[in-house]
Amino acid sequence: MLSDGVFDRRRQRLVDQMREHGISDERVLAAIGSTHRHRFVEKAFRPRAYEDEALPIGMKQTISQPFTVAYQTMLLDVQPGDRILEVGTGSGYQAAVLCEMGARVFSIERHRPLLARTRDLLASLGYRVALKTGDGTLGWASQAPFDGVVITAGASEAPETLLRQLRIEGEDDKPAGRLVAPVGNRETQTMWLYRRLAEDRYEKTASRQFKFVPLIGQQGGL
Repeated sequence: MLSDGVFDRRRQRLVDQMREHGISDERVLAAIGSTHRHRFVEKAFRPRAYEDEALPIGMKQTISQPFTVAYQTMLLDVQPGDRILEVGTGSGYQAAVLCEMGARVFSIERHRPLLARTRDLLASLGYRVALKTGDGTLGWASQAPFDGVVITAGASEAPETLLRQLRIEGEDDKPAGRLVAPVGNRETQTMWLYRRLAEDRYEKTASRQFKFVPLIGQQGGL
């Protein structure tokens, strides 16, 4: 069994690697450095927990590559106290990183058994996350508006329902709500950042290309 000290050193190396690969937000790097990724993977894979790769977590699901988590979080520009909706709870690692940045996190997962396990894990680690089972493409209307929405699966377009649950710029004297989503086809997706400037007006910015599993739901699919 690896010691906590070994994990600490590997986690710091991961942070250094993220910085070298273009993650420039020091708050994101600090959150990656504070989140114990080895607690979110199966025991057999813990020696590889701080490699920059996706890993199995059981139930035919994976924990996202650390660079992907860091990159989406950087685009989201999370500020302390922000209300962030995560579509696809999965292992809970992304939610934990958002919590480390001071966000109030709401997360939706369609796999009920996976969510039950992740709920217990997050609670055991002291992360307070509002969780529910459901169709993430429909969002969480009763908790809207959100300062940010992060989608952890690929879609042919950003779900309209999620865009409309973003905070409008200037509402409560706050910046525009942001949505980060990989949009494209089954072969590749481009990471897009949407900012809600007015009721029906959004600013869109494209960045790097990624490959995600398809977003499943009423407003999902590739």
